[in-house]
Amino acid sequence: MKIKSQKDFWSGLMFVVVGIGFAWGATNYSFGASARPGPGYFPFGLGILMAILGAVVLFQALTIETETGDPIGKWAWKPLVIVVGAVAAFGWLLPHMGMVIALPLLVLISAAASDEFRLREALINAVVLTIFSWLIFIKGLSLVIPLWPSFMASGG
Repeated sequence: MKIKSQKDFWSGLMFVVVGIGFAWGATNYSFGASARPGPGYFPFGLGILMAILGAVVLFQALTIETETGDPIGKWAWKPLVIVVGAVAAFGWLLPHMGMVIALPLLVLISAAASDEFRLREALINAVVLTIFSWLIFIKGLSLVIPLWPSFMASGG
């Protein structure tokens, strides 16, 4: 069978693999029930949905003809390294520096990877995401996530 859209083929395959990986990894956690879901419930469902979406995109890549075949261009290594580095930095910074520092840094560093980076927009995005993350995760769900750096912490 001929691949009719390389971009859709590879992105669909990536979604299928990542979705199956998440669903499989979620089987290590308790599922709970629909009324009281456990920690494995959401990642399993999300993984299955992602795999189904990937399968649809993959099917279309093999059946719907495109004019040029949608060839894949060069890999954008610099943005990829910047975003992966920002996520790794966030993982280390969160327990040490708290959400108020780690999350805005994640947003600003990741946004800087784009050719369309605008400092003002990135700062607004960082503030809004930090406030909503605080409201949802710390206030709403009562998760124990450090808000401030460990040397300043007095509780979230």
